[in-house]
Amino acid sequence: FHAATKAFNPDADAPLRRLPSFHHGRHKGVVRRPCVDTSAVQHRVDACSHAKVVRTMAKGQSTVPDVRLEAEGLRFSQREGRDLAAQGKHARRPRHAPPKGRGFNALSAGRRTTKGGDGRRCMGCNLKDLAVSERVRLPDLAGKRVGIDAFLTAFQFLTTMRDRSPEGDGMPLRAPDGRYVAHLMGFLQRTCALLEHRIIPVYVFDGESPALKADELAARRERRQESEEQYAAARAAGDHRLAQKLAARIMHYSPEMVQETKDMLDLLGVPWVEAAAEGEAQAAVMAQLGHLDVVATQDWDALLYGSPILVRNLMADGTKRYGRTVYAERINLDAMRKELDLTQEQLVDLGIMIGTDFHPGIRGVGPKTGLKLLHKHGDLEGVCEAKGVDVPDNIAEVRAIFHDHPSTPTEPEQLVLKPVDVAGLKQYLQVERAFSQRRMDEAFEKLENGGRLGGGQTSLFSF
Repeated sequence: FHAATKAFNPDADAPLRRLPSFHHGRHKGVVRRPCVDTSAVQHRVDACSHAKVVRTMAKGQSTVPDVRLEAEGLRFSQREGRDLAAQGKHARRPRHAPPKGRGFNALSAGRRTTKGGDGRRCMGCNLKDLAVSERVRLPDLAGKRVGIDAFLTAFQFLTTMRDRSPEGDGMPLRAPDGRYVAHLMGFLQRTCALLEHRIIPVYVFDGESPALKADELAARRERRQESEEQYAAARAAGDHRLAQKLAARIMHYSPEMVQETKDMLDLLGVPWVEAAAEGEAQAAVMAQLGHLDVVATQDWDALLYGSPILVRNLMADGTKRYGRTVYAERINLDAMRKELDLTQEQLVDLGIMIGTDFHPGIRGVGPKTGLKLLHKHGDLEGVCEAKGVDVPDNIAEVRAIFHDHPSTPTEPEQLVLKPVDVAGLKQYLQVERAFSQRRMDEAFEKLENGGRLGGGQTSLFSF
């Protein structure tokens, strides 16, 4: 959405009345007021506040704007909202959600969702069906250094905070000057939420990809190019709904966006690290060295890299997905290996057999089948011999990627919170990118609650 030049003020624009609306199958508060505009459909969004304004007109009636004060998502259009209202309790699962009751499929189990994909399949090597996890609450992580996969986090923001207006292009939210701001909005909101709970976030950005990943990257480029062609065709045909769906497949976290994110983190006083190669691998190495307490990523490969504690869904904790609340979950690597009766070497072999960025896997071997085969035959070579397939020529290199991944040297004293530059944040986000006062107030309130604006810094209430 393009940012509106004037944010809606419910206190100034009286009289108002509150009516119900539907969001993910649940009632949400909607502020409505009469409007004399005669256009049939108008759409305005303050990209830097939480207000979404949709004006519609029934036949022979004046338009009435619906101002939804939502947290971040803007996941359903008004038409979809009406559909949800009509469908009642059955509306919680949108049309694109996988059907319930689908059985386990070993051939599809190893399929991966890559960064920039549609986000519906398991990220990384699919260990979901084997993982031993427990729910973790943000207060449980207070005082902990949490290494966060910055690239995967950015793609979550870019693919959810998009222009889904009736004729929107489906791309990430923009500032008035056309620059994308969805990534900054997401990082600001979630980072401040972590700081409010006294968590020390350490963002880890991807470095140069390993040479073994060349084939995977080439396949991703091919899929992206195909999606870009389909997206352009849908836009040309005026099929906005299809274009918005396809837009999620062509998201790109550009070098400019990466630098903008780092600049904002510097203003927030939050540490970040440039990985030597894979971000989740860098975080896993840092955790093994004791420089991080937790690794937060959606990528299951972090366990193959040896991350002692993996937290999934940290950056989406408390949000909605397909009508259900998402909660952060913690996986203890030692407990998981003990439950599965696997060594770390066998766990890596299991991941390779299922399929990773560095090897496509063995056809017909999914997580459960692979576990049984490893228990029977011991290692990947034994499984290959039993199944009558060749051992990969580069198996030693693939294993080395997981057991001895290159990493950027770090020291714990580098991974500390620094003072928040309040004036710099206001200039960078509010002045230069038109972030709304409301969004900034919410961010600074979280920082205040987390004790990040004390010690002589300018507080929320002094500007």
